Amino acid sequence: MISSARSSAAVEDKMAFYDSWAENYDQDVAALDYHAATVAAKTVSCHYSGERGAAAVLDVACGTGLLAKQMKQFGFRNFVGIDGSKVMLEQAQKKELYRDLKLCFLGEQRLPAETDSFDVVVICGSLSVDHVPVRVVKELWSVCKPGGYVCMTCRHGEDNLGYVAALERELMQMEEDGLWGCENVSVVDQWSKAVTGSEDGYISGSVYLYRKRQ
Repeated sequence: MISSARSSAAVEDKMAFYDSWAENYDQDVAALDYHAATVAAKTVSCHYSGERGAAAVLDVACGTGLLAKQMKQFGFRNFVGIDGSKVMLEQAQKKELYRDLKLCFLGEQRLPAETDSFDVVVICGSLSVDHVPVRVVKELWSVCKPGGYVCMTCRHGEDNLGYVAALERELMQMEEDGLWGCENVSVVDQWSKAVTGSEDGYISGSVYLYRKRQ
């Protein structure tokens, strides 16, 4: 099923696939022992020192709301979610975690958020080849408040290694340009179970946390 999502070229086809997957998404990723949302939530929690209940959190590519569910356990309450799948957003709405949910095709449309408006911006699980282009990282930075945090996750599957390299070049270039500073980069060996025939066991993944310059 996941391989089908990755092989769909057209945006409309991908979103149609996620629409059809939304109802069973949570149970399927649980079966994959998928840790990205948990790791991202813990990473933000370990570094965020402000009032968590009041912190404005933008959950980009929020899907059914798995990340917000994890972040709520660490005291965060003020979520806005963005996703390209209408049915995924409907599932997220049922969790009653978000004050607003917006439909947006990442890479095709600009993020529907004001510049410098969120204390925390998180994208979990969607930074991968043929899904979200690396250039979207600049948009995440733009909507984050000065002094705020941008947290990103990226899997290390065989088909995604070129994307990981391009992403890390962009992150480092933005740091060299003075846009933000790196707070944390962690590699998790057991990110999720492998889903392709050429990979066995678990694949690894990374979580990146950057703080926007004041």
